[in-house]
Amino acid sequence: MNNQGWLRRRQIAVAGGINSAFPVFVDRAEGNWVVDVEGHRYLDFIGGIGVQSLGHNRPEIVSAIQDALDGIIHTSFHTVMYPRYVEVSEQLAALVPGPWEKQVAFFNSGAEAVENALKIARQYTGKPGIISFNQGFHGRTYGALSATDKTNPYKVGFGPFIPDVYRVPSAYCYRCPVAVNRATCQIECLDMVQSVITEEIGADQVAALIIEPEQGEGGFIPMPGEFLRGLRHFCTQHQILFIADEIQAGLGRTGKMWSIEHSGVAPDLLVTAKALGGGLPLSAVVGRRDILAGMAPGSIGSTYGGNPVALAAAKVVLNLMAQEDIPGQAAQMGNWLRSRALEWQAQYPQIGDVRGLGAMIGLEFVHPGNLEPDRATCQAVIQAAFHRGLLLTKAGLADNVIRLLPPLTISRADAEDGMNRLESAINDVLVR
Repeated sequence: MNNQGWLRRRQIAVAGGINSAFPVFVDRAEGNWVVDVEGHRYLDFIGGIGVQSLGHNRPEIVSAIQDALDGIIHTSFHTVMYPRYVEVSEQLAALVPGPWEKQVAFFNSGAEAVENALKIARQYTGKPGIISFNQGFHGRTYGALSATDKTNPYKVGFGPFIPDVYRVPSAYCYRCPVAVNRATCQIECLDMVQSVITEEIGADQVAALIIEPEQGEGGFIPMPGEFLRGLRHFCTQHQILFIADEIQAGLGRTGKMWSIEHSGVAPDLLVTAKALGGGLPLSAVVGRRDILAGMAPGSIGSTYGGNPVALAAAKVVLNLMAQEDIPGQAAQMGNWLRSRALEWQAQYPQIGDVRGLGAMIGLEFVHPGNLEPDRATCQAVIQAAFHRGLLLTKAGLADNVIRLLPPLTISRADAEDGMNRLESAINDVLVR
């Protein structure tokens, strides 16, 4: 059956709230490429939204999954335990920054990990308040959605949300919340955040602060190190837990294992997902042992959380991250991706900003006269790239940012191929 046939069946069977960016159905995938049911090949710079950091169907991961299927598919760790849960917990605990001992709890999705991190913070501190940030995205379940900034389409008609969740400005330097020039910035936005928490919310009522060190859905916005260090100091002063949301930016994507490492900050809790399972659903909360060890048995958990097959994949993912220096590869490739994008920015005023850490690069499209977000041009470039066999996705509150999420193991030839296709799409749209 061709794509049109599957689209007709989709319209009847699949809920309208489920969005799909492109009108194609994938039949198979390998490495940096996907192939649809009609045999068309696409170079994938989305990777399942940051999931396939090691490429599609990496042989070592596939082999580990196949071996795991011969042993245990599911028992639920809450009933009958299995060694792999402990082994991967040890691996993750050793990788997360911080001088303290750590413990791990596994779940299925990034949103589920966020939900549990917020619950853990409230129970441990005995305080209700949660601080999140403008442009932040943490998931679509109620706690995670309450901490998410973007209203349309994520929050429309779903209120009311959970109480005592407050949003404060982030350090979005291209669109500075306090209108300060980057060259003279003294992190005035940090002062504003601290003032809002102290004077309007009450720092003594806040359990946790949750932040993406490089915001994902919000527009690939890296938070300055000074901003994150200031927040860490403020949290320590006021007994507020610092939660690093590493769901999209973690696991080597930004040129370090975790994006928070660029700032030197050690979080109290860290949430990870996406790339962790090598394509299978798996997420985790990693945190200080003194926080997690004291929780009542059964107060957190999930029937499928830490599924043994997903953990088998994760064990290989973490091993490959170290063996192949995946963060180092991401840093090197990211420098090249950024240099190409900066060339386009110099040529086209519609590309207002090029930003990001490592191989997590965003291109923000604007109207040159007033620098207002230009969603239409961004979408036109994405569609033009699609017609050239390149898959890209957008980000930003105004959907005006193209995000680059190629596999971190992509060959230089395929990376150049993809960027050449993108350049051709940009030229086609902006030179008309």
